[in-house]
Order: sequence, then C-alpha cells, then structure tokens
Amino acid sequence: MMDPLLSKLDVETLLTRAIAFLPNLVAAIVVAALFWLLFRLSRNPIELVLRRTGFAEPLVRLLVDNIYRFALLIFGLVMAADQLGINVGAALAGIGIAGIAVGFAAQDSLANTIAGFTIFWDKPFGVGDWVRVAGEYGSVTDITIRTTRIRTLNNTYVVIPNKKVIDEVLVNHSKHGETRVDVPIGIAYKEFIPRAREVVLEAVRGVDGVDRKPEPEIVVTQMGASSIDMEVRVWIDDASREIPVFHRVMEASKLALDAAGIEIPYHHMQLFIEKIEDRVWEKLGTVLPGPGADRAADAGGAPGA
Repeated sequence: MMDPLLSKLDVETLLTRAIAFLPNLVAAIVVAALFWLLFRLSRNPIELVLRRTGFAEPLVRLLVDNIYRFALLIFGLVMAADQLGINVGAALAGIGIAGIAVGFAAQDSLANTIAGFTIFWDKPFGVGDWVRVAGEYGSVTDITIRTTRIRTLNNTYVVIPNKKVIDEVLVNHSKHGETRVDVPIGIAYKEFIPRAREVVLEAVRGVDGVDRKPEPEIVVTQMGASSIDMEVRVWIDDASREIPVFHRVMEASKLALDAAGIEIPYHHMQLFIEKIEDRVWEKLGTVLPGPGADRAADAGGAPGA
C-alpha cells in the first residue's frame, strides 16, 4: 500500500523545494520579529514625548497602544509576506477595498472618533469639570474616543456622542475656577432701589456657598413692564455649587424683601384713559341701543305690527 503512494510522491523534489523555501521563511520570521522589537523599544519614548507635549492620557494610550501598534503590525505582516513571495500588491488592494467598505458602514463611528481626537487636542473640558452641552448640565465623569459621559444633578448617567459635543455650543463652568451666579429679582416701581439693594445684599452675604471676595452686588438690568428688574450677582469657588447657591440666593432675597415690606409685584398691565371726545360718545350712542330700547320694543311689539 505504501509503495504506490511513495512512488507518486517525488520526495526529493519536495525536500529540495522545502530547503529552498526555508531561507524565505526565516527571513519572514526575522522581519516580523524586528517590527515587534521596534514597537517594544519605541513605545515608551513615544508615550513620554506625547505626554510632555500635553496630550491627554486616554489619547496617548489610543495613539500608541492601538493606532501605532496596529500600523506597525500591518506593515510588518506585509513585509513578511513579501519575503514569502506573496503578491503584496493584491493584498494591499484588497485591504484598501475592505477599508473603504468599512468606512462607509461606520461613518457615524468614524465621525465620533475624529471628534474625540479634536476634544483631546483642544481640551475644552476635562474630567471633573461642570459643563452644559446638548441640553445637559452636569459633571464630566469620563471622556472616551467616541463619547463623553456626564453625571447630572439628578445623578443620572448621560452618554453624549463626541460629534454632538463639538457641533454644539459648550459652556464650561469650571474652566477658570471662580464662577459668578446671576439671580434675577424684581421690585415695584414705587420702591426705593438703594433700600432694596441694601436689604438683599445683607441677606445674601450670609448664604452658604457665597464667596466674600469678590463682594456680592446688585445691579438694575431694565425697567420692565410691571417691575424694576434687578440682578443679584454672587461668586462661588466651586462650580458644583452653582445650582444650589442660585436657589438659596433667590429664597434669601425673597424673604429679605418680604421682611422689609418691599413689594415684589405680579406681572400686570394698567390702562389709563385720560380723555374721550364727545363725538366718540355720540358715535357709540348710534351704534349701541340705550337702556330703554329693549323695553320700548317689548311694549310696541315688532315694527310694522
């Protein structure tokens, strides 16, 4: 049984081809090993340079551990395949076509990834900052290459795609440390503005979370339809206190004005009629029936009866 099979196999030819192929295989392994060694030796220096340049730590890990390593791996495999006599050009063409197909299928993911690079590069906010974006207000808990995660005041976890973050107006309440809180109030026109200012300032200075420096202040913003509109401006040193301090200042202002007898008016409208000419009353008399018209019609019946 073995003799016919062995007769069909040219053992010498196979052995010759294997020996001839062995240098190419060794060369391919050496090339792949060199690229792996290159990554191991260059990884730490590249990370150090990126950190000193100011790149965020998540971006450093992404660039080095994912993109840089993946690029070296692909290039090393292509070079190793070339040593084995594989048609590298056809393989690269296939990879390119596959990359285009994947790109079309994952447009949103790619857009969010590019937006993530933009966030890491521009650094409009960082983890722990209080921001308002995409209709949400809260503290940034994490920034990934695709999404930004926010914890709101309701202790809810909101995940926002990075493309939406960079496409909309973002307000960072923590960027410059101290934050000013503006609280609107209103008093009646008959009240004395300096008196109201004195009363409210005395009350808000003792509100928990309000800084002594800069001093709180109250300014008149406009003369409204039914009130003198004013704004209480206080400063806080921690953006996380902004909403609680806003509510405390508003409550303290209302109680202080009530205690001082200073009126806070409702929205209303007053109509003043100074003079109506006689011809207007005469015109109205011809249009509107007098008080006795209905009685006269009842006594006489219908016209022509």
